[in-house]
Order: sequence, then structure tokens, then C-alpha cells
Amino acid sequence: MKLSFSTRGWQRLSWDELLASAEESGMNGIELYDLFKREDLIDRGCPFDRYRAATTVRQLREKGMAIPCLDSSIDLSLPETGLKDVKWLLETAGSIRTPYVSVVALEDREDLVRERVKELLPCAEKAEVTLLIKTTGIYSDTGRLRALMDDFASDSLAALWDIHHPCHDCGEDADTTIKNLGAYVRHVHIRDSDEAGGYTIIGEGNLPVDEMIRALGSIDYDGYISLVWKPEWIEDLDDPDIIFPHFVNYMGRFENTRGKKKRLYPNHDGTGEYVWKKDELLDLTFSQVLDRMVEEFPDQYAFKYTTLDYTRTYEEFREDVDRFARALVYLGVRPGSKVAVWATNVPAWYITFWATVKLGAVLVTVNTAYKSHEAEYLLRQSDTHTLVMIESCLDSDYRAIINELCPELKGHDKDKPLHCRKLPFLRNVITVDFRQEGSLTFEEAMARSDMVPQETVNAMARRRVQHAVHLRYHGLSQGRHAHAL
Repeated sequence: MKLSFSTRGWQRLSWDELLASAEESGMNGIELYDLFKREDLIDRGCPFDRYRAATTVRQLREKGMAIPCLDSSIDLSLPETGLKDVKWLLETAGSIRTPYVSVVALEDREDLVRERVKELLPCAEKAEVTLLIKTTGIYSDTGRLRALMDDFASDSLAALWDIHHPCHDCGEDADTTIKNLGAYVRHVHIRDSDEAGGYTIIGEGNLPVDEMIRALGSIDYDGYISLVWKPEWIEDLDDPDIIFPHFVNYMGRFENTRGKKKRLYPNHDGTGEYVWKKDELLDLTFSQVLDRMVEEFPDQYAFKYTTLDYTRTYEEFREDVDRFARALVYLGVRPGSKVAVWATNVPAWYITFWATVKLGAVLVTVNTAYKSHEAEYLLRQSDTHTLVMIESCLDSDYRAIINELCPELKGHDKDKPLHCRKLPFLRNVITVDFRQEGSLTFEEAMARSDMVPQETVNAMARRRVQHAVHLRYHGLSQGRHAHAL
């Protein structure tokens, strides 16, 4: 569980004061509210001036924090509302690697809302940012919001669960909200209130926080829960050094609550434990499987080669996977891209596999005995985008084969996309334990991971989960067999 707070209501605090409050209270992030109105943050020389924003975000990352969302009061249902500010927020979020921008729809003009969402989605896609619609106003009815999401069926459109409104305005319990929205929930807002409807500090009202946490656990939610608090809601309680630590301390009791209690299953002789029952069909993506192993056995060996210098615990292996996934993104790999691995049983094979499936790309395995014509057919027919390869195996000289198939490697700048006549979709060749002209070594590719934030990979992995849920929900509900890798 990651905790943040919205700057809504705290306009009097400077950026340095906001940062100090977040750091001292143990928050994981700061959610910026109506940033386009904060001249003290975006004017020339300020923290989010276009020339300083990247430095500000990097400093946040060094402190273990992030900006999870650019929240806003922009109402898509008002005829007088322009979209200039939303588009600016989307562009800004993309430039600082913030994954979400949120808007509201308070009036019952859904045709207008749909028209504006349609106009905004190309901007969101271009910025690689997800537009979030809050569960307030007309979408306090989350079944109605689900219908909107299903109609657009876009990876760039999702929901911000503002827990207060479905609960108090529509009488929805947390389970109902999650049944309606499921993996569409990408960010969460929380505030508490009493029976009279007055806001109170978290835990002192009637908001069913424990039910909310269990519901989020049921979809393996790993995003932020963000506190929304305006100092004027309670007289004489306007000190962030009281409000924020209280929120962090209160939410700490749910740290290990993930909705359903996780069990381990003993092996036959009682000397060890399994995470899953034998022969159990797992309703998880590969990334979720690895995350679960790290959660239970972070310090247990996942790999220990006796003839190679590669020994990793589950947690260390996931770090390698995440680094290579970020490197692949830097090299242009996207969901659906084909990544081929032409290698024997070496660590790079496994790292490539897990990194590829985490991104939603497609792994193409090349037979280690292939000769030139067979390799050409496979790489060409699969539209391979990136090839990871060793030098040779037995009597197959992979180096010679790839140079025959792609003579353009000679003299090629390895930091630029490759263009090969015989393999028109091939953009990168990555070599394992050898060097060749025009190719990145595996270590050089890994070093490119620093150019891509981890949140980008996490967001792509979340979309894989959402896609899997979508296939199960729609496929099985219509009597079709659906599954996700």
C-alpha cells in the first residue's frame, strides 16, 4: 500500500513545506491539485517550470516518493468548460512521468462528457498518460461509470475511486464498487465523515475503511491511496504535521491486509512450503506470480548457476527483470511487440522472458539448432522487433547468421533503431557474452534502463492485469474460453 496526500486545501504551503510534510510523515507521494492554477509551482524558476520539473521529480524519486496523479476540479459536464487545461495537464504529466490526470463530471450531461472524453483520449495516448474520471457527481453511481469505461474500452481511460461519494451519495458498499469497476480503479481518494455528513479525520467517522482495503485487496491493487483534506473542515485543525502523520499511522494497521488471507501449503514431508496448491490453475499473470514469490520468499534463491557467475534471490531476480523491462521500453518495445531470444540455458534467456511478458510484449523463442534459412523465416514471419542472442551453439554460428541476414549491422550506430532489408521490423540486436558491430551487449542494454522510470513498467504490467480481467469477464460471460498469459 502506498500513501499520498492531495495538495487540495493546502495552497498556502510552499513546495518545500509540502515536501517536508510528506517526508516527515512517511508519505510515498504528493498528488498535485489544479497545478495549472498554481503559479508558485509552475512559473519560471519554480519547481514545476518546464525546465525544472524533471529535476524536481528526480529529487522526489531519490527520496522514495512520486507524484502519483495530477488531480483537478475540471468538470467535463459543464458547457463552458474548455479542454485547454486538461490537455496541458496531460502533456505535463507525460513530461514528468506522472501516470494519471483526473477530471470530474458533476452535471447529468453524459453526451457532452462522452464527446469530451473522445476528444481527450488521443492526447492521453500521445502523452502515455491515463485520464481518470472520479466517482463523484453523476459517476457516484459506479455502474454508470463502468458502462462508460466499457464503451470506450481504452487503456488510456480509467477510474479514480473517491470512496466517500459512492458510499454516502449512492449507498454503495466497497464490494459493489469493486464489482462494478474492478481493474478500472487506478487511483484512490479517501476522506472520512460522520453521520451528519461533516468531514472528520480518518478513522473517526463512519467510512468503512477496512471494507475498502479488503475490496482493493481482491483486485491486487498496488497503487496509491491519497488523503483529501481541507483545513477549514474542522476548526483549529489546520496543521499538516498533525493531519498527515495521523493518516499514515491509521492506515498502517492495514499494511498487511490484502482482502483475502494468503496461505502457504506444506510439502509432503513438512520441510518446506508452497505458495500454491499442487495442480492449481493460477488466475494470475506471470508478473503477479513473480511478485507473489518475492512477497513470500524475497531472500530465497531463485537462480544459482554452478558454471556461470549468476546467483539471485527472488527479489534480486525481479530487480534484474524490471531493469531489463525498462531497457526494452527505452528501445521501443511496447505491448504486442515481438522480442525473440536465441540462446541456450543462460540467465539472459530467463530475464528476457519475464521482462517481455511483464510489458505485454510477445516472446519469440528461436530453436537453438536453427540454420540461416530457418532463422530468417522465423524472425521475418514473427515481425521480430528486438533480438537477444548468444554467439553460437554446437555447429550453429548465430553471429555469422545474423550478419548474413542483416549486413546493415556493419557500421550501424547501436543507439539508433536498426533497419534491415530482409528483416524489416527488426530494430535492435542485443548480444549475450560477446560483442559485435551495430549491436548492444546485454549489459549495455541494461544500462539504458536508467532512461525509463519504474512506474512506466508498473503501469504496463497493470494494463496486462486489466486486459486479463477484461478477457475473463467478457469472454467467460459470453460462454467463450478466455485466458491471459
